[in-house]
Amino acid sequence: MKNYIFTFLTLCLIVPISAQTETEVIPYSNDTRVITTGVPFLLIASDARAAGMGDMGVATSADAYSQQWNPSKYAFSETKSGIGISYTPYLSKLVNDIFLGNVTYFNRINERSAFAASFKYFSLGEIEIVQDEFSEALIEKPNELVIDASYSLRLADQFSMGIGLRYLRSDLRIQAVDANASAAGTFGVDITGFYQSEEEAYDSFNGRWRAGFAIQNLGPKIKYDDAGRENFLPTNLRLGGGFDFILDEYNSVAVTAEITKLLVPTPPVLGREVEFTDNNGNGTYEEDEDDFISETDNVIIEGQSTDVNFLQGVFQSFGDAPGGFSEEIKEFTWALGAEYKYQDSFALRMGYFNESEEKGARKFFALGAGFKYTTINIDVSYLFSASKVQSPLENTLRFSLTFNFGDGEYDEY
Repeated sequence: MKNYIFTFLTLCLIVPISAQTETEVIPYSNDTRVITTGVPFLLIASDARAAGMGDMGVATSADAYSQQWNPSKYAFSETKSGIGISYTPYLSKLVNDIFLGNVTYFNRINERSAFAASFKYFSLGEIEIVQDEFSEALIEKPNELVIDASYSLRLADQFSMGIGLRYLRSDLRIQAVDANASAAGTFGVDITGFYQSEEEAYDSFNGRWRAGFAIQNLGPKIKYDDAGRENFLPTNLRLGGGFDFILDEYNSVAVTAEITKLLVPTPPVLGREVEFTDNNGNGTYEEDEDDFISETDNVIIEGQSTDVNFLQGVFQSFGDAPGGFSEEIKEFTWALGAEYKYQDSFALRMGYFNESEEKGARKFFALGAGFKYTTINIDVSYLFSASKVQSPLENTLRFSLTFNFGDGEYDEY
């Protein structure tokens, strides 16, 4: 009997001090949750009018470049048709051969409908590849492009909707480095709406309300080969509203506000899961104290997996931020803009764009001007960065040229 009691007491003393096998998930110290996508050039404002008001256009009045922002606006164009050509230098402080070019054509078919088409080309300049001192340099010219078309229809006197379809091609892989390199391609869809009220009389001026929405670049992920990584398109939601102060027959001021959110999943908080022998019994892995057993990388600590299809990604994007609702709010960008017009022949513009410090930190002021001579519009804009993160478009002049045909053929007011 004494032997049994002795054995029992020995076990009681040994068990508490025996080392246990534990697991701990350790977050990566450099983890970031800035949302990235493929073909991000689609989010660059290619026309000088929108750029001069802080990169906005979903709820501004119709112009030739509505294709990028909200093609529903074409159904309210006072011009029968038009051609827009724009040029945007990119990273102009560093190089002179990276640029975004855009050509747009629209035609208002009748009182209630319109169609448009555009071509956008993003050149990343020339890359010179030298294999050794005896080989001739190889020149590569990576580029991306998009071709799209849209149709808009007025469903009521003050409201229209539109749909756009675009083909995207991204040729960024270097043939000299990878002989099997090929361009990637996919397609995207836009669904948009626009409201413009009748002109109303107030005490000392007339006024008109505007509002718009757009779901853009809704489509399959883009990838460069079967084994490569799939990248979400920059699917986004734009909501905006504005008001036109029509001071007299010569002067008017339009103010507009817009918010935008990427409909792309937020990257989760990742870490590494370590299995170890907890020698000191504190439940935490200490490199000098505990015995390492195994490790698993890229374990999700907070948030959700981004390995979903594009449609699941859209719905997931509204509630998957690891920081909860407060982080979801930070994923919205917002912009304020104003445009003064004199006799529809001269315009001055200004705007401000804001993005959360944790989601990219893009903040900038913009100025712009427009001039109209007979049927030709010339627009320019200039950007001033207001962030510690320098903008690739900082101190860059953007130019747009519009040719109008049948100007004033439709009187909307």
